[in-house]
Amino acid sequence: MKRSTQLEKLSEKGKIWDMVVVGGGATGLGVAVDAASRGFSVALLEKTDFAKCTSSRSTKLVHGGVRYLQHGDVMLVLEALRERGRMKANAPHLVKDQAFVISNYSYWDNFLYFCGLTFYDMLSFGFGYGRSKFISAKKVMKYLPTSVEKGLKGGVVYHDGQFDDSRMAVNLAETCIEQGGVVVNQATVTGILHNAEGRVSGVTFTDNLTGESYQLNTRSVVNAAGCFVDDIMHMDSPEHRKMVTPSQGVHLVLDMKFLKSDYAIMVPKTSDGRVLFAVPWHDKVVVGTTDIVRPKAEEEPRPLKEEIDFILGTAGLYMNPAPTYKDILSVFAGQRPLAAPKKEGKSTKEISRSHKIIVSDNGLVTITGGKWTSYRLMAEDTVDRAIEVAGLPARKCVTKKLHIHGYRPKPNLKDHMYVYGSDEPKILELIRQNPELGEKLSPKFDYTMAEVVWAVREEMAMTLEDVLARRVRMLFVDAREAMTAAPKVAAVVARELGRDKAWEEEQVKKFTELAKGYIFEQK
Repeated sequence: MKRSTQLEKLSEKGKIWDMVVVGGGATGLGVAVDAASRGFSVALLEKTDFAKCTSSRSTKLVHGGVRYLQHGDVMLVLEALRERGRMKANAPHLVKDQAFVISNYSYWDNFLYFCGLTFYDMLSFGFGYGRSKFISAKKVMKYLPTSVEKGLKGGVVYHDGQFDDSRMAVNLAETCIEQGGVVVNQATVTGILHNAEGRVSGVTFTDNLTGESYQLNTRSVVNAAGCFVDDIMHMDSPEHRKMVTPSQGVHLVLDMKFLKSDYAIMVPKTSDGRVLFAVPWHDKVVVGTTDIVRPKAEEEPRPLKEEIDFILGTAGLYMNPAPTYKDILSVFAGQRPLAAPKKEGKSTKEISRSHKIIVSDNGLVTITGGKWTSYRLMAEDTVDRAIEVAGLPARKCVTKKLHIHGYRPKPNLKDHMYVYGSDEPKILELIRQNPELGEKLSPKFDYTMAEVVWAVREEMAMTLEDVLARRVRMLFVDAREAMTAAPKVAAVVARELGRDKAWEEEQVKKFTELAKGYIFEQK
């Protein structure tokens, strides 16, 4: 997956694409894979890096949506459970079973959640990960030794999926290319073109790395720009009124000593009526999330102190010892694109989470909302709509059983390299050929220099941040350690990309500034 090769394909004179997709997050990549696998000519443009924004900042869950069940959205849950099963079947190297424990401090909650989760299991018939069961207080302490024992009345175990979000995004980009599509990162869309009838007929974009401008002619444009869909809609129609409200979600990353278990914690009702998860991920614990409306979309949103206080306070009710500010290894914030409410003052719980497809008068197809679990279904719906709008030949979706790049049926989950799936032997071969690449990025982690080389050569990593944030996940699991590793990683990235010392130093400076935003110290 070489960026230069992909750009060359976009430079083909006179070519009319079937579809251009704007946005390289979960939704855009899903759309590109779907369209390419149906045999359409597809180009995807991402203004920064794949999954740079919302799609790399999830709770790392592939779930049917237990909380939607609480709200009575049975069809939404049914849909997500089916997609959860397909996601694991198509990417078993990235999606795995995760058992959760709900600790209950009243007998009524034991009954209530057991009944609800048994129904959840029934809805997932044929796509299930494992059956729910009631467990005693003693068993809760065995499964979650760091639980608060006082007043504990028992618990319920249920199953969902867990995955690595940005690794999934990279593998979807590779899958798109294997299906005949073209994907390019660091490509900012600057305009939407229209034909004589006023219909969408192409896009202009700028290569961020060279400043060169390009024009692509196309039969359809899909706007999958996440929180930034309004910007693209405005390019199509200057009268467009803002449609999306960003909702911020924050996650804290803690040491495994706060869980000491392969089981995850699910708190079904927090003080503000939402749910909280504490999930084992890359030998750390991801705890979150929050849900706060923000005034405008940001690429690098910053967590608010109130969000961190809320997570620490809620986690402290269920974890012993209770985590504090000094225990936070990394904190990351993401913004979800939610369809804006018709009236002011609605909380984000009431703003629509299901996906929406909007077609402009000019034929621009915009997809927004949804979540990682349902990315494939969202893509299928979007491509079906784009076919209809642009008059493309009707072709059936084939992604229900399409293996994602890296597919490997039974990965060794004890080895940190399991996320590479079928690519793992190629990375190990790099080390065999050059033992120096076996050097670890940090004594605290197993990530190797070979993975850095692989990220640049094969996964379109163009910056130090691309490598440390989204190819290996060091920024997300331990921001301070990522800052320490940055200089030596930058040297390897610079060498691979043929950059000079000044570029290397600038990359370290930029990354250090970024990483400081992932460290939240109490003032």
